[in-house]
Amino acid sequence: MKTIDKVDAIISLVGGGITSQAGGTIVYHDGQTPPSEAEVDAELIRLQAEYDAQEYARNRQAEYP
Repeated sequence: MKTIDKVDAIISLVGGGITSQAGGTIVYHDGQTPPSEAEVDAELIRLQAEYDAQEYARNRQAEYP
């Protein structure tokens, strides 16, 4: 099972180029406005739920390529 992380959520919210540095610092390369922690938390929940909902399809794909 994959776990969605903060960087995945930020990329989903702002797009463009970002870099995650040691210590958890995020660098925005395309002038994006950083999302709030609440926005990131909500996006983490949404993306994880979306991923989890597709588990059945991923399992079936392995059985029937």
